Amino acid sequence: MRERENRTVRAPEKQNRIKEELTGRFKSNLSGFLSVCLVGFLVLLQIAIIIMLPFLLQNITVYFYVVLEIFSIILILSLVNDNRSPSYKISWICIALALPISGHIMYLLWGGRDSTKRLDDNIKQIMRHGQLFLKHNRGLEENFYKEKPLEARISKYMTSQDFPLYANNKVEYYPMGEDAFEVIFEELKKAQKFILINFFIVAEGAIWDKLHEILLDKIKHGVEVKFMYDDFGAMIRTNKHFRRNLEQEGFEVQIFNPIHKYTDKLYMNYRSHQKIIVIDGNIGFTGGFNIADEYANLINRFGVWKDNGIRIEGDAVWGMTVIFLQMWEVCEGRTEIDYEKYRPTKKFELNKIYCHVISDGPACNQMNPIENVYQQMISYSEKFLYITTPYLIIEDDMKHALITAVQSGVDVRIITPYIPDKKNVKLLTNYNYGDLLKHGVRIYEYKPGFIHAKTILNEKNVIVGTINMDYRSFYLHYENGVWISDLDTVHMIKQDLEETFEKCIEISYQEWLQRPAFMKIKQAFLNMFSTLM
Repeated sequence: MRERENRTVRAPEKQNRIKEELTGRFKSNLSGFLSVCLVGFLVLLQIAIIIMLPFLLQNITVYFYVVLEIFSIILILSLVNDNRSPSYKISWICIALALPISGHIMYLLWGGRDSTKRLDDNIKQIMRHGQLFLKHNRGLEENFYKEKPLEARISKYMTSQDFPLYANNKVEYYPMGEDAFEVIFEELKKAQKFILINFFIVAEGAIWDKLHEILLDKIKHGVEVKFMYDDFGAMIRTNKHFRRNLEQEGFEVQIFNPIHKYTDKLYMNYRSHQKIIVIDGNIGFTGGFNIADEYANLINRFGVWKDNGIRIEGDAVWGMTVIFLQMWEVCEGRTEIDYEKYRPTKKFELNKIYCHVISDGPACNQMNPIENVYQQMISYSEKFLYITTPYLIIEDDMKHALITAVQSGVDVRIITPYIPDKKNVKLLTNYNYGDLLKHGVRIYEYKPGFIHAKTILNEKNVIVGTINMDYRSFYLHYENGVWISDLDTVHMIKQDLEETFEKCIEISYQEWLQRPAFMKIKQAFLNMFSTLM
């Protein structure tokens, strides 16, 4: 038992030093806000021009009608033969019906695969370079399949998607963002060779100041620091010279998908939502938290902010390293990184804590491996299934999987926020409660505030990462997570979620039915465009 306790650890229950030492602040950048507004204006201008076309062409009604019929046939054929989600198709049909001609042109410009195919193909080609460094240990896989036959199918699927199985890992779990940051800061101070960091949101504040201070010190001592972030996630809350200043200080910096770059293709809607820290190839962190003070509850945004995260030390860190380097090469637009340079610098103690490091994104949309892994987590549950997600906007097949699990005797529970960060998304989340509640899924709202943790847990394994239960995460974002097969880890996270249930209010089906009429109408309208939000 002692050996297991040394390998799988939950962050200790204690007063967090970060809250004692740091004073949070919220800062927004006017120039970044104006840049977002400018890009938004350019997109709206394109839409306005398209919408005006029918009025400009009203004197040629007969030809107009012929063109409309031709475009309708093209749109219907395209959508019928498209293998994307039904919700995506319905959203475009609604737009086409509401805006004849204009909606058709919008779809031809932005809705079809051709609008982003060249970009997606280029990204996939770049990512193939990283795949060359993911080696599968067939002996390990066969032993795992024999040892854990019930988990073999989901593991085999992840292996088929080039997510190797790793053993020899030590896992620590952090039930709050501030717990994770405290350990992250301590581990960063120990870095000897390199630090890799990728986040969706970067906000100047106390967390950034502390992180920046540590990274500057490591750079001065010869440690290589690669720092990557999403343009949309950082531009509003960092100053306009943020990248230039970091590069002058010795950081290597990449920005994912600058929002002004693809306004004509709406590719700006595709973001990198990944969160990865790798230290010397030996230690990796991931979870829901970003670099901003609210994630450590240093400022109050939407009440208590509950996030979670994990620290992994072991063979699985290589999977996180490869994902990071792949995205770095995507940002550079070329494959020139020497992956071998970022191999682990130590040997890990042998054990049977198994992990798959998973990722996907818009360039992988035909396969959507993470969505498929989630569906398998649901389908293979036998006793219980616990999910935490800030947003619950799911396809019918995911709903049916959850309902089928309940009807098969599984205790299915989902935690969503009580206080939302986005009101319209909260309305859609609430709208999705209906069928689930009706068929026995138990839904809780985190009463202290906003739950941002992304977890799916059953009696055998768990995924912790960046993945929300919504269309955006499954189709529009680049995401990452870690699937863990270890009963101690499952027990730890289950204990945290059971403690969290005690802080929630449970929503009943009768309460849901009694929501105000105006809310029902607004939800029904928003639901038509759920894939576009």
